[in-house]
Amino acid sequence: MSDLPSCPECKESYTYLEGILCVCPSCGHEWNPSETVATEQPDDDLVRDANGNVLNTGDSVIVIKDLKVKGSSAVVKGGTKVKNIRLVDGDHDIDCKIEGIGAMQLKSEFVRKAST
Repeated sequence: MSDLPSCPECKESYTYLEGILCVCPSCGHEWNPSETVATEQPDDDLVRDANGNVLNTGDSVIVIKDLKVKGSSAVVKGGTKVKNIRLVDGDHDIDCKIEGIGAMQLKSEFVRKAST
């Protein structure tokens, strides 16, 4: 096993040394493992959309791509606006109701915060 740190960008463990720099073959990020950079990491308890904006309960979001509804032939089209979301814990961050489909759970990575 390698004693090299995981990539700080994509968190992959497939890093290798090239000179004094660590390189991640997955995302191409290079960094010096001996330098500790004080980077601002987002709080783990915050839910962020695909653009990195913080989401709150009651916000409106827009679906950014077509999403198949599991167990149905229905599809949530990209561009669909979802109002009054509720944030929950779990792998799906958002509980909501979508017109024509009903109650759903969405992942925050597939939505963006709607402008007011």
